[in-house]
Amino acid sequence: MSGPKTRQIIEGGPAAAPSVVAGAGAGIALLVGALVLFTLMDAVAKYLGGSYHPVQVVWARFMVNAAVLVLIFRARVPRLIRSTQPGVQLVRALSQLATVILFFAAIREIGLAQAAALTDLNPVLISLGAALFLGERLGPRRLIGIAVAFLGAMIILRPDRMIGAGVVDPAALFALAAAFSYAAGALLTRVVRTDGLATSMLWSAFVGGALSTLALPFVWSPLALADLPVFLALGLLGTAGQGLLILAFSRAEASVLAPFGYLGLVFSSLWGILFFAQWPDRWTVIGALVIVAAGLYVWARERASAAQPRTDPPA
Repeated sequence: MSGPKTRQIIEGGPAAAPSVVAGAGAGIALLVGALVLFTLMDAVAKYLGGSYHPVQVVWARFMVNAAVLVLIFRARVPRLIRSTQPGVQLVRALSQLATVILFFAAIREIGLAQAAALTDLNPVLISLGAALFLGERLGPRRLIGIAVAFLGAMIILRPDRMIGAGVVDPAALFALAAAFSYAAGALLTRVVRTDGLATSMLWSAFVGGALSTLALPFVWSPLALADLPVFLALGLLGTAGQGLLILAFSRAEASVLAPFGYLGLVFSSLWGILFFAQWPDRWTVIGALVIVAAGLYVWARERASAAQPRTDPPA
């Protein structure tokens, strides 16, 4: 995350956007790298969750992130932290904090693949939320795609349990709730486009770090010496992934990168198998395929709609 172009992208606010799509290949490669790092961070969080409360793991994630950002921006932090919409930034940061807590709590009990598949519902939730709250158009075909994605989530939650006398795993519901809170944060990010990316990053890190610190005394467990580098790796993986993600969107349009976001599900499944010997069951695989197919369909419809010329009504 160095260099004048990167600093301009992070600090430049709404004008900092990719100028050409010629760098699509580089953007996709950077996105894949970000997904590898983010899913590895999830695997580390799952490992730590076996010995520590999820809030303690979340605390390490945000505090390392905040420390790295302070080292990067240094004297510019007081200027960059100023927001044109501090209330929206606060709610947005709370949404992101909730997402991380819910997801880390989920993967403590269920497999990485199952949790990732449920949270992959967030792209269609963003489309639905944009129509409900931001006034964006949503045609019947995209509504069908959103309904199918929800069907995929219900499949992962196990139809036999929902129909029979069994109970849905609460941890799976945490992952589903994380998809909703992630979508809320993404929609609020659209609202604060007048702020630079650095401002949003600092708000997320500082709010998440401060609130998790306040909760820390109630959940604290003494850290084993061997786990100190693991906690550090957790924060560094998340911060490095965030940096690659920013660079990816600086080199390619969001509409180009969107379909490749589902590769995160592949990496989550791989780490679950390699590190925890957790193979996704058939319901997770079927539900994930349904969610991905529905998400790609909604993305394709949105892209086709954006490509259609719009005619202004007569004055």
